[in-house]
Parts: sequence; C-alpha cells; structure tokens
Amino acid sequence: MRTSMSSSESLREALNFDEHLILENNWKGRFVGISDYQFFHRQSLENFEQFWAGVAEEIEWFKKFEKVVIPGEHPNVYKWFAGGRLNLSYLCLDRHVKSWRKNKLALIWEGEPVKEDGEPLEIRKFTYFELWRYVNRVAYVMKEKLHLKRGDRVAFYMPMIPELMILMLAAARLGVIFSQVFSGFSAEALASRISDIGARYIFTTDGYYRRGKIVRTKEIADKAVEECPTVEKIILIRRVGSTETPIDEAKHAYLEELLKDVNPNAYVQPEEMESTDILYVLYTSGTTGKPKGIIHDTGGYAVLLNATMKWVFDIRDEDIFWCTADIGWVTGHSYIVFGPLMVGTTVVMYEGAPDFPAPDRWWSIIERYGVTIFYTSPTAVRAFMRLGTEHVTKHDLSTLRLIHSVGEPINPAAWRWLFELIGGGRCPVGSTWWMTETGGILISHAPGLKLVPLKAGTNGPPLPGIEADVVDENGVSVPNGVKGYLIIKRPWPGMPGPPTGMYGDPERYNSVYFSRFGYFFTGDYAIRDNDGYIWVLGRSDEVLKVAGHRIGTYELESTLVSHPYVAEAAVCGVPDDVKGEVPIAYVVLKADVPKTSRVQEELRKWVRERIGAIAEPKSIFVVSRLPKTRSGKIMRRIMRALATGKPIGDITTLEDEAAVEEVKMAYEALLKEIGGKLE
Repeated sequence: MRTSMSSSESLREALNFDEHLILENNWKGRFVGISDYQFFHRQSLENFEQFWAGVAEEIEWFKKFEKVVIPGEHPNVYKWFAGGRLNLSYLCLDRHVKSWRKNKLALIWEGEPVKEDGEPLEIRKFTYFELWRYVNRVAYVMKEKLHLKRGDRVAFYMPMIPELMILMLAAARLGVIFSQVFSGFSAEALASRISDIGARYIFTTDGYYRRGKIVRTKEIADKAVEECPTVEKIILIRRVGSTETPIDEAKHAYLEELLKDVNPNAYVQPEEMESTDILYVLYTSGTTGKPKGIIHDTGGYAVLLNATMKWVFDIRDEDIFWCTADIGWVTGHSYIVFGPLMVGTTVVMYEGAPDFPAPDRWWSIIERYGVTIFYTSPTAVRAFMRLGTEHVTKHDLSTLRLIHSVGEPINPAAWRWLFELIGGGRCPVGSTWWMTETGGILISHAPGLKLVPLKAGTNGPPLPGIEADVVDENGVSVPNGVKGYLIIKRPWPGMPGPPTGMYGDPERYNSVYFSRFGYFFTGDYAIRDNDGYIWVLGRSDEVLKVAGHRIGTYELESTLVSHPYVAEAAVCGVPDDVKGEVPIAYVVLKADVPKTSRVQEELRKWVRERIGAIAEPKSIFVVSRLPKTRSGKIMRRIMRALATGKPIGDITTLEDEAAVEEVKMAYEALLKEIGGKLE
C-alpha cells in the first residue's frame, strides 16, 4: 500500500520534518531558485551527449574521446568517452605538480594513538609534490620489482593510513586493476574477493590501531591466501612495528625494504589508459549470493567525480575537505582519494574510531585543521547526539561552511543537530544519494551550481544529466507525493563499467539491476515532491508488511528518534500469526533518560500518535549500543536473525561485537519475562 499525499506540506509532515526546517530560502542570495534549476536540468537531458561532452572537457585528456557514450558488448553496459585516453594518477598528482599547487598540502593524516594530554601522537602531512614522489617510487617497485603491468590485478587489505591512498594512485598510474578490501573483513571474506579477482599480490599492514587495540591484518591475510593460489606474495607495510610479526621471505616482503634502493626522484610514466579500461573493482554484499564485484572504469568515473566535487561540494582552492568514511567503501574511493585530489583540494584522513579516546575526537580534528567541508553519515551523527553537546561546544567549528551526509536518509533530529550545533546555523546541510554501483553522487543539493535552494531532509533533485524517476510495481511513474521505487532511466558516467558491469558476471549484473523495470533499479523507496526534490526513504527490502500495509523501517526509526528521549533507533520485523509481520524496535536513550518500563510505553504511544496504531512496535528494547559496521551502518539483519532464532551470519564488519550480545540478552530477557513467546 503506497502512501498518497496531496501536497509537499503533507509530505514533510509524513517524514516528520518540522515546517521551520524546510528552508526554501536563498541562503543569503547564493541560490537563484528551483525553477531556474529545473530549466537547466531539462536542458542537460535534452542535449544529453553535448552536455556530458562539455563536462568531460573540464579534465585533461591525453587523447580526446571520439564518442560520448556507446553501448558495450553486454546489455546495459556502456562505454563512456570511447576513444579517449587519460590517467587518474596523472589527474590527481602530475597536473598539480606542474602548477602553483606543487607545494600545497594534499593530505593531512592523523593516527588514532594519542599522547597523555590527549593530543594526537602521529600527524603526517604531504604536499602534492611529496605525494607525487612517494607514488612514483611505489609505482617503480610495482613495475620493476614485482613485475606488475597494465591489466594485472592486485588486492589491498589496508587500514586508513596514507599508504593506502599511495597504493591506489600507484596502481592507477600503471593501469594495474586494484580491489581494496575493507580492513575489518574476515579471512574468509578476504579470500573470496581475492579469488574472484585473481589478484597476484596482496598489500596489507602488520596491523593497525582501533579503539586502542591492534588489529593483526597480516595474520588474517596469511590465513586468506591459503585459499588463493593466484597470490604470489604478501607485501607488508609497517604500521605498528611489532617484532612479533613472523616473516617468511618466500611469502612476504616489506614495502619499506623494497623501497630502500629506489631513487628518491624515481619517475614512472603514467600509462595512457583507455577511458573504458577498468580502474578498480569494489565488492559490495548482496542479501544473497557471493559479493558483487562492481567495475568502475577510468574516464566516466573521473568525469563524474570531477563534476560532483564542484557541483555538490562547491570546492574552492582554500578548502580543507574531510570525508569521514573508510576507504574500504566506495565513499572513500570517490571522496577521499580520487575526487578531492583531482580538484586539488587538501584532504583530511583519520585512522581510528570516531569517539576514541574521547567523544570529542572528530570535533577536535575539525578545529585542529580548520576543516571547511564535512562529509559524514547520519548514523555517526546520531551516535554523537546521545553523548551530549558539551563535547562539541568546547571546540571552535567556525571554519565549516558546508556539510553533507551520505549512506542513508537523514532523520529530522540529526539534520537539526548538524545544522544548529555543528554548522552553527550558517552552513547548508545536505543529504547526498548514491551507492557503490553509481560511482559518485547522482541526487543532491548542489551549492556549487547556485541554483538549488536548500530543502531540509530531502536528498535534493537529480543532478544535471541524471534522469531519475519514481515508479510503481509496473514501472509507471507515480504522481508527486506518492511512494514508489527509485530508478535511473539513462546511463551516466561513473556507472558500472565495461566489459561486464559486474566482474566476470554480466548475467547477474542484468538480473540484479535491470530485470525488474528495464532501467537501473536502485533498490530504494523514494518520493518525489512538487518541486522535483527526491526523498529517499530507505531500501525497499527494509520494509515491513503489517496486515497488508507496507511500513518503511526508516519511517519508524525517524519517528522514534524524533522523541526527546531517543538518541538512536533500529527497527526490524518479526513474524506474526495474525498480521504476517510486526515491528520491534531497539533504542539507545540519551544519557540523562531513566531506563524504566514507562519509557517503552511512552515511545509506543509516540509512534501510535504520529504514524498510526498499525506501526506501533510490538516490543521496544532499550540497549546501550546498536550493532553497526565500522562505516556506521546499522546491521538490521543481525537483530532480525536474533529475534527469529536464525543464524546471525558473518559479523566481521561489526564495530563492536558486544552490541550483538546486548541485543541478544535484551530479547532473551523479554522472552523469559513473558514465558518464552513474543505474543
């Protein structure tokens, strides 16, 4: 059952955004108006190839492309800027080294360990020239000592240290296809990805720091390669410097040792890559089956990132840009490494946990380096909200001028917290939409275009050249204010690339993304309002069907978090003999709220009054933390599995496994209290 609304006002009310937060103002005259943007957007679609050709002219090509976009050899796989040649390492480094940016800071890195006074123990800084020199030396090792060549594959199992960025840029320089595997994955998960891509080498560390402890990545990599016959050797980067790390010279080599006799001024000519050549493969988990190896090409990906850095982040030469994601995920690939460096900005990179050793770690980083653009996730924001405001207000965040979120829909309380507390009421706060498969942002407010008024809570309109639609089960566009499925109707630069979209599996690529509607299906529910703004409501597989009524987990969670007692909430469904499925909720309360049974009853009443009795959670569990990945994504499948007595599966990506045990204990305590069955 879809929810119909007669106006954008009722839409806002349904999504729990207070009217005063929907600020269709001009932000001190910076924005022209939505009608101007709508005209501009229509023009970009009516002159589709001409538009993207113009955008592509903004980057430097070794050889100009002959065609903007043509079909590939497999259905729904397209070749962008065919005939063109370029190199991402060159675009990120060489062209800046040739300019006044040569001695500009490219990277500021901060390690997790701190001194006794709480100040960071390790800070490393690289100018564009210093980064370029380091990348050339590593590329020399790859080429001359490891004999890697264009088209070879390698795997990176790396934490958030500068060498990960350097390895990615060195591989791109040589045309070596790489796959970065999140450093929190298990040996089994790592092995499956290495085997799928057929990597010749794995690059990893002796370990890294997380919440004051050492994670032994080498040991995990050693175990993984036992199942990976294509791997010739593990290349290690010293991070923790442990003397306990055993080395087998037949299986291991230290990058530091390989670099010892390399000329400090070594130079490796960047390969002239075809625009359609593979840059990297990134694996993203599905609900079933093995991980999906999404291919990203060179030219289309570069064009989209260069454009979105300007359109969405309004990038300026003086900016200090901090994306808080892990490079193990696509957000880090696109908006820590390639996007920011292409436009010559200064990037901040942090190794560790957001609240270690104290809850003000992130805010101290913003103050310490004068961050101007802050890109983070709503889940991370909600985690900080429950800790109180004093950890924020003791830091000067006045350098911030733009804030965006990514990863999931942003709830009203989190938006308000970012806008009022972090941004001081002066910074636009947007909610970007994209995914691993899109390569870069497709739907967003666009401060850099100065044509899109801020509307709090929305993701914004589709960016220029992007044709998005909201459709029903039959693929027919739904009216404004009606919930449907979000699709992308035209190819875009940065989409899964040739030759097969999904590494070695074109049939799965088409069945997952194109079989349902004939267009790219994002898997998300969304609503389009009367101004053409998109409100993404969450995954279409994260919905409950209660007595025939569909209720999105995001809608329920947003309502719970809007209560003054609640800092975080996660909702999942459990089977019910009468209704088919009923919601249960796990909530994290703010620090000063008493944990009594009256809290649960008040929250049930809150949901009942704001959504309806059909949405009232059958049970509400109060916990101190929710099971989340290190990137901040709530793992609802774990809570659902615990509540239904099913195996919880792989939990290697969890930030804190103790959260699972707490959820389990809360559920078991309730069952014991009511006699062993959730009625």
